[in-house]
Amino acid sequence: MKNRPVSAVKSRAAERSGLKWKQALLGTAILAGGALWAQDVLADSHETIIVSHGYTNFGELKYGPNVPLDYVNLDAPKGGEIAVWAQGNFDSFNQYARAGSPASLNQLPYENMLVGTADDPYGSYCYLCETIEYPESLDWVIFYIRDDVTFSDGSPMTAADVEFTFNLFQEQGIVEYRNVVSQYIADVEVLDTYKIKFSFTEEAPRRDVVGFAGGTPVFSKAWFEETETRLDEASLEPFLGTGPYLLDSFDINRRIVYRKDPDWWGTDVPINQGRNNFETIRVEYFADGSAAFEGFKSGAYTFRNENSSKQWATGYDFPARESGWVKVEELPDGSIGSGQGFVFNLDRKEWQDPRVRKAISLMVNFEWMNESLFYGLYARPESFWDFSDLKAEGIPSAEEVAILQPLVDEGLLDASILTSEPVIGPVSATTDRPLDRRNLRAASALLDEAGWFPGENGVRMKDGETLTAVFLQFSPQFDRIVNPIIENLIALGVDAKLERVDTSQYVERRRSGDFDLVNHSLGQGYEPGSGLRQWFGSETADDSSRNIMRLRSEAVDRLLPVVINSITLEELNTATRALDRVLRGEGFWIPQWQKDVHTVAYYDMFRYPDPLPPLALGNLDFWWYDAEAAEALKAAGAF
Repeated sequence: MKNRPVSAVKSRAAERSGLKWKQALLGTAILAGGALWAQDVLADSHETIIVSHGYTNFGELKYGPNVPLDYVNLDAPKGGEIAVWAQGNFDSFNQYARAGSPASLNQLPYENMLVGTADDPYGSYCYLCETIEYPESLDWVIFYIRDDVTFSDGSPMTAADVEFTFNLFQEQGIVEYRNVVSQYIADVEVLDTYKIKFSFTEEAPRRDVVGFAGGTPVFSKAWFEETETRLDEASLEPFLGTGPYLLDSFDINRRIVYRKDPDWWGTDVPINQGRNNFETIRVEYFADGSAAFEGFKSGAYTFRNENSSKQWATGYDFPARESGWVKVEELPDGSIGSGQGFVFNLDRKEWQDPRVRKAISLMVNFEWMNESLFYGLYARPESFWDFSDLKAEGIPSAEEVAILQPLVDEGLLDASILTSEPVIGPVSATTDRPLDRRNLRAASALLDEAGWFPGENGVRMKDGETLTAVFLQFSPQFDRIVNPIIENLIALGVDAKLERVDTSQYVERRRSGDFDLVNHSLGQGYEPGSGLRQWFGSETADDSSRNIMRLRSEAVDRLLPVVINSITLEELNTATRALDRVLRGEGFWIPQWQKDVHTVAYYDMFRYPDPLPPLALGNLDFWWYDAEAAEALKAAGAF
């Protein structure tokens, strides 16, 4: 798979909407596609007020108000079951608490005020609201809530529930989220039963404010007060929400069934047409990937998004496939790359030296892995924005240099960043064996330079301490990948080992920073904003579900506001490329592998729109169940 230099999604979006690169925020542009757009002028400020069915920072919304999505099958039948799998265990249906292991698909019962689509990377559309109102300054936004939205118990959803949920997250949500939101939202005010206003601080980046206000789920105030449930505690009872699916049943660590709410308020809403087609969604839990694959082959569940290259290349010759009961397909994926890799725990003294981190990275021979373990199916991530215009490539442009130069002048960055191509993972010329001796020599020189010398037993020491590298994992599927790396590190003189723990321990140790190296997916979105602080900001390093590498970099901290405060798409692209260069230069990440297709296998009773939209596989969203095909499979003995 080749890295695409320009995102197909972004190119199509630009052609579709005729983006004007120097255009200011949405307040200066009229929404297209029949959008509801109105202007009022405040008497005291002469500021134009915009009323619309959605919001975008760039160009125009693709969809007008009250229209179905282009990529769905409006005639998709309703009913049937799709079954997927999950690994490990669960003991909570609350993913917002630091305690517990959250159940798979636990967000199905909840909905947001604004939603996106799988073919408009920049648009946000009213969903629980009918319209939004805001000034050109984006100092505030008012949501006009639909009066027909109900929670699953039939009670109406009102502005009071929205206010309550916002305050709940601010009082009991995770610290990293609360810290960011508190800097941007100054006040929340209920104006009427179905009307709520969010006011923003002067410092809040204007590209982010509408999304922050409309991007959280809405819970029932009455339910929380009656049950005295807390957001920061594990719970085996889902919160009362407005979503299309309810928890039907569960068996701890074995199975979860979600069932379509027969009284769901949103059935006839145009944006929901052709979606939420399954009657039930079942999740089967397995201890590991091998057991899960055997379960799929026997029909224990019916849809599999394959994440093992070995199984994809060699495992799909079982009887159900040979009988034509199971379909195996590669479907296009137009989203930004996963950014998957190992990350170092930078709070540990040995990993604070970039020479030591680079030495460890040199011992990961991706070229050998891809040929010998991955059957040539993967490409190595290079950027946190692979497959998009946001990826840094080549020598920095003049505009990038203008952003980076002050950081060089202040000694926060080496001057070479201004004239060099961005850092990529070490490349190995050796593909016939795991250990590349050229890279071994380079790594050895780096460790010598950093003061880590071999002791009597060959293990590297410094100041009486051993250089140890423990890879924390929970899936046995990673054993065949990590073990050759460990052997390479042992040859370098590093006391390396693999530590595999159960899912709950894995989650907790990642959260608490009890690891040396661990897996992380750092792929970002098309419109980087304030969320970058949760991923890479020093202020989140002590307690973050995203900045688990504990990155504290003044250069990165200085660049984040440049990206966050970018106004035009051209400015955003340039600033993000500059940030990408610096992040990749920090060396906290050893890129693993990724692909630009969905590798899926499923029993031949599911159908999907053709073509699929670029930004989502959508198997739980807009695929549907073919009852006739399902009966034929049952009659043939597939289940």
